[in-house]
Amino acid sequence: MEHKSQDWHRADIKSALEKRGITLRELSRSAGLSPDSLRNVFTRSWPRAELIIAQALETTPDVIWPSRYLSKSEKQPPPQKNNHQL
Repeated sequence: MEHKSQDWHRADIKSALEKRGITLRELSRSAGLSPDSLRNVFTRSWPRAELIIAQALETTPDVIWPSRYLSKSEKQPPPQKNNHQL
């Protein structure tokens, strides 16, 4: 599966859910959470919420939020040579 490096916009996530006849509030309640709980996923990483939303969209969290799921080697810049000698 091809991964884009940019996270989905919150409007795209909400729209994709609505196209499936689901609102974020309904999804929150069906997961046993308070109605506005899943909204927190737009401002911070929350793996459980990311999984709930991804499953509703029949995908995986790393497709929706690639920046949160990049491997450590992809997140870290390559080491730079130190030209200074002691």
